[in-house]
Amino acid sequence: MEELLNKFGEYLKHEQDASSHTIKNYLADLRQFYGYLGKANSQIANGGKSALNKIDHNIVRGYLATLFNKNNPASIARKLASLRSFFKYWIKTGVMASNPAKDVATPKVPKRLPKFLSVDEVTTLLSGPGNDDVLSLRDKAMMEVMYASGLRVSELVGLDVDNINLGEGVLKVLGKGRKERIVPIGSKAQTAVANYFARREELMDKPNSTKAVFLNRQGDRITPRSVERMVQKYLHTSGIQKEVTPHVLRHSFATHMLNSGADLRGIQELLGHSSLSTTQKYTHVSVDKLMDVYEKAHPKA
Repeated sequence: MEELLNKFGEYLKHEQDASSHTIKNYLADLRQFYGYLGKANSQIANGGKSALNKIDHNIVRGYLATLFNKNNPASIARKLASLRSFFKYWIKTGVMASNPAKDVATPKVPKRLPKFLSVDEVTTLLSGPGNDDVLSLRDKAMMEVMYASGLRVSELVGLDVDNINLGEGVLKVLGKGRKERIVPIGSKAQTAVANYFARREELMDKPNSTKAVFLNRQGDRITPRSVERMVQKYLHTSGIQKEVTPHVLRHSFATHMLNSGADLRGIQELLGHSSLSTTQKYTHVSVDKLMDVYEKAHPKA
């Protein structure tokens, strides 16, 4: 099993240019499938490459049936997508003749509207960090950049110093699938980053010891989990009574841009979405907001 998964992992990394996060999730899903297979059909589970063609759609359906009590539809859909991708790779290499997961129906995933903050709430949240120390300046810069440019947390923590051009007001971002894009950074975010850069070396043992923009107390690249804790800290002190993750700042960026008249395709480019349908979820938020305004303001509503 491990040999099969390792080869598939190498394919994802070198040919598909998948992120380490995606590879980790796919391989975890496949190990779970093989765990089920070890109990349901140990001969196939232990048969290696030669046993792959013995896996049929009934085995895949049986595996999915065991997931429904403990997993939501979105999680099951992802696990099915992992299997499809795995089998597709072995078809490509000539080992498998067909994809046993291809005709298995994907669970219907309910559409969830993105959570976002109002403009006033964002202003309150971003005013949380002070200017007294380098960590406060860093926190201010991180939140300003996330809201100004709509970055994913992974994109934010992955920024290197040479990815930022404060003079031109742009960032070079490495997004999903290692796709690069150029996004603007607003004047307030530029100021916040410049203020942080003025004292950033206080976090390093040696000058220029790392290319990472945002550093932790030890002078290493900050992690997504640390960014999440940082946002929760300022959310608590701001008094905003909402569930807010760093991703909510990205949603807020997109929603506020759309409400202010930005073109949907432009927002798609800024967010780094490969499909316009992914960006279109923000139109539902805008319609909801419009209906709310209508019902409150129209005398005959």
